[in-house]
Amino acid sequence: MFSRFQNQRSLSLSSHMEPPPSLTTTDTSIQAPLMDGPQAQSLPDTELENHLHRLDLFLRLLGFDQATPLGSTLSWLAFAVLGVAFPFLVTEFSYCSDCEKYEIRLFEFEILIAQVLLAAVSLLCISHNLRKYGVRRMLFVDRYHGHMVQFRDQYIQKIRGFFRTLAMWTIPCFLLKTAREVACAIYVRPDPWWQSIVIVIILLVSWTYLTMIFLSGAAVFNLVCNLQVIHFESYGKLLESDLDVSVYIEEHIRLTHYLSKISHRFRVFLLLEFLGVTASLITAVLQTTENHGILTLINAGDFGVISIVGLVGIIMCLHGATKISHRAQGIASVASRWHAFVTCNSNEVSQVERPTNDGNSEASNPTGALPMYYSESDVESTDYVPVPTNTQLASYMSLYHKRQSFVTYLQTNPGGFTVFGWTIDRILINTIFFVEFSLFSFVLGKTITITTR
Repeated sequence: MFSRFQNQRSLSLSSHMEPPPSLTTTDTSIQAPLMDGPQAQSLPDTELENHLHRLDLFLRLLGFDQATPLGSTLSWLAFAVLGVAFPFLVTEFSYCSDCEKYEIRLFEFEILIAQVLLAAVSLLCISHNLRKYGVRRMLFVDRYHGHMVQFRDQYIQKIRGFFRTLAMWTIPCFLLKTAREVACAIYVRPDPWWQSIVIVIILLVSWTYLTMIFLSGAAVFNLVCNLQVIHFESYGKLLESDLDVSVYIEEHIRLTHYLSKISHRFRVFLLLEFLGVTASLITAVLQTTENHGILTLINAGDFGVISIVGLVGIIMCLHGATKISHRAQGIASVASRWHAFVTCNSNEVSQVERPTNDGNSEASNPTGALPMYYSESDVESTDYVPVPTNTQLASYMSLYHKRQSFVTYLQTNPGGFTVFGWTIDRILINTIFFVEFSLFSFVLGKTITITTR
């Protein structure tokens, strides 16, 4: 792969490679080489636009579109009615006040509060980014870098994966929630059958609305990270083009600039979601261990459902952040391998001396140097005198030092998704796991005691 690099050194870079996208250039005439012509991109662009429109419409239906005061008012009004008022009223008046199951209502209020807080964080953060940047700029699918032919199909696949991921996790959780509500209506709530059906429908609609908002926010963040992963993966292939090192540095600066924007826009969202999920899980553990004599699988099934939903959402967020950090940090190893191959396979400068079979050394003659004869007394000792290669050696060393400085730059600027300076990578994930496990063990130690005689 790298052997062909040397045959192209004498060619101009502009003769076989398009100019790289610039950080500051926005002129369409300069960015035109990135396009493949209007005829080649009309149909794929239309398909990509349709998928972006579907995503935007889906987010609008959930209330994430708050670009206007009217839209913001309707969004939060629907959230207050469907997500807060309906389940609160149903939980308040569906249990009898003199039966033994009255305590369960307090637990359901705690579950409702956790669901509302998680959904509110997702709605607030995602709607803020969507209102400020729009769906295209929020996903970094812009006019100049997003409509490149090699990225269109991958963009479409990632957007389709957004909907598949939501369906894959929402449907099983919805079935669990439905089974729980039906069992609770049969065995817990002493209501007429028609009233039980109405209560089940209201609770399912409210739960689905809150869950879709929470999981959609996590899936949007995961989609943003996956779209940037496409660019980092293609950056490794850019090294095969044998461009000038400044081109690689400029492209890497653009990618890290986008990554810093993503970190700045979603760091509060990721932090609040993580804290909210942790608080809800700790609450679930406390209630199920302290009140094991009251709670059963039927009346406490919501603790399990909200735990599953919360874990799914935070895993999607952490997976997206870790994936983009891993791709960004892996660029340094790719560049180091490229630098090593180019250096070892380089034919730009000839060897000064090369040992022969009889132990002597003969100078290499890659440029066709003519033989030079010495005096008549030395007529039997002829030798090839190579053409001086000081300029060629200086050029080779200059290219070598450029590549070495580029590798050093990547190693000292690994990049990644950060939350107030903390890079979300595998090391931090391991730290989070052990902190959560320690907290879980501490809670169990406070609620579960073993007595010995």
